[in-house]
Amino acid sequence: MIANGIARKHVPDLKTLQRTCEVNYLSLMRLLPATAKVGETVSVAISEEVLFVLRVLETAAYTWHASIEQCSPNLPSFMRMRLKVRLYHDVRMAEVCASQQIFALRSSYHYPNSKMHHPNEKEQVNLFLAEWLKCCLSHGFSTVKQI
Repeated sequence: MIANGIARKHVPDLKTLQRTCEVNYLSLMRLLPATAKVGETVSVAISEEVLFVLRVLETAAYTWHASIEQCSPNLPSFMRMRLKVRLYHDVRMAEVCASQQIFALRSSYHYPNSKMHHPNEKEQVNLFLAEWLKCCLSHGFSTVKQI
């Protein structure tokens, strides 16, 4: 954003981001087993050609790290969705901490920047996760039974 010729840093809407992360947590916990172990995977398919694998990377008392990766064979690897998500069990929130080739998402970016990240990149990828989870829960089928 530029006002009076001065570039201003994006200020995230924390209430909206928190609400999105809460919804993402509840949705992810419907897909992941309640007592997941490191290395455990869950497959979610939208169709025969669109398959995703959720993998538990780390577990601790209050936090898990999980990855979500698209495994569709007809897409080149650079076009496949890849996310790393941190789940906070104590506050029941899940946030995207890495996306595609961004290995650590910042809360905001100055724009323009050399990597061409959007000022609100973190908000956008968390909203993308929310939409993806909604699609999976509405149209997909998983290896985990819904309770």
